[in-house]
Amino acid sequence: MENKIDEVVADVKYTAKDFSSGLEVKWCPGCGDYSILAQVQRQSPDFGEKKENIVWISGIGCSSRFPYYMNSYGFHTIHGRAAAIATGVKLANQKLQVWVATGDGDMLSIGGNHFIHACRKNVNLKIVMFNNRIYGLTKGQYSPTSEKGKITKSSPYGTVDWPFNAIKVATGSGATFVARTLDRDPKHLQDMISRAAKHNGLAFIEVYQNCPIFNDGAFFPLTEKETKPDNVVYLEHGKPLVFGVNKEKGIMLDGLNPVIIDLNDGKHSINDCFVHDEFDENPTRVFLLARFTDLPGFPTPIGVFRQFNKATYDGDYALQIANVKAQKGIGTYEKLMYSSNTWEVN
Repeated sequence: MENKIDEVVADVKYTAKDFSSGLEVKWCPGCGDYSILAQVQRQSPDFGEKKENIVWISGIGCSSRFPYYMNSYGFHTIHGRAAAIATGVKLANQKLQVWVATGDGDMLSIGGNHFIHACRKNVNLKIVMFNNRIYGLTKGQYSPTSEKGKITKSSPYGTVDWPFNAIKVATGSGATFVARTLDRDPKHLQDMISRAAKHNGLAFIEVYQNCPIFNDGAFFPLTEKETKPDNVVYLEHGKPLVFGVNKEKGIMLDGLNPVIIDLNDGKHSINDCFVHDEFDENPTRVFLLARFTDLPGFPTPIGVFRQFNKATYDGDYALQIANVKAQKGIGTYEKLMYSSNTWEVN
């Protein structure tokens, strides 16, 4: 009977509506979170998972209301601990596809330690980080990704902090899938979500997301029709880095230094451009690309920075337990209590 039920469920054709909880969505009008939610719900039917096998874990922040709006299992946890709790969920039931919804403050500030170790261990999680470069829920303090000099309620004279570059952090910590996308580019956002769902290992997606109340327009140069062509370069495997309204600009390397070139000046051609290789395991390429956001006049890369496969923490964890059981048999509580490391007091 159980097998027949599984077969019936497997044949269900989901739609985006099947992944909507029907609860009233309580974000500010114009918030980029609405787009992220919509694109996730649209792509969820293509994850190849039963609805009951998908879990959303979140921490604290505007983004962390996400599990309420998904018609799947979910857990709204505590500040910064989403990656740690998601790791526990994955280890407890490896059949689950575990997603994390988090913000730049939640994941890169109090949650930074859990984030880097989830990346290092290559736990099979999908982490979607909503980056609006501000603390929205607590009303507008600067965050770990706020630009230097940012004037906020907690930095009235401008922050003196240097911001985190999330792509560098994820790459340096060992994430095996690293991507960036935009809240106002729904097709690209859908593609990044879909690709993360199919990746076996720690998949990290940074979503540049607008906060209309406390940091409105932070990414408008990257999202508005008039300015986007000159400020965004799409990362596509095997293709040269070109941008501009008519794709008239390119990026070449002078040693390890990126240089913008004019493809119409008669001196350069598309053959001079840096060609993207997302399957290169060497993190040097990613760090070169991630630098663009720090260089004046350079476009912001969006797309998959890199992806590769290696053993996952949860996979090796299960394998180790199976090997120990094969060698020593299935343990019992009594065996544990009376093992050589215990003693009896009379």
